[in-house]
Amino acid sequence: MTQLETYTALAALWLAISWLPYILDRIMVRGLIGATANYDPNATPQTAWAQRAMRAHRVGVEAFVAFGPLAVMAMLMAPDDTYPGILAMTWFYAMLAHYIIYCLGIPVIRTLAFTVAAASTVALGLRLLGMI
Repeated sequence: MTQLETYTALAALWLAISWLPYILDRIMVRGLIGATANYDPNATPQTAWAQRAMRAHRVGVEAFVAFGPLAVMAMLMAPDDTYPGILAMTWFYAMLAHYIIYCLGIPVIRTLAFTVAAASTVALGLRLLGMI
């Protein structure tokens, strides 16, 4: 596997499991039945870190919607280009950092981590368009 394929797969895998911490918190706070119940605005609120984890997961999924197709396009259009692999690695670590920092509640650094990931997506798109 290339670096691009590895980090794209790691990113997708991370997003596939990053919901687990906040669901486990929901079970701890509301119990198993409460955690599996339909949405209830009067339900016991989750802990602050778990609410942030849920938002961080949503942001990661939304960011991957742009990054993922560009990564696949790079795999097909430029399989020998190493720059997309570096961008995928940067995206993965930036979004992983974003999730952790968001859970910890550190606002400015969280935004900087997300900005690095977003810039990686833009750079990947520009690379595919032959602009960089």
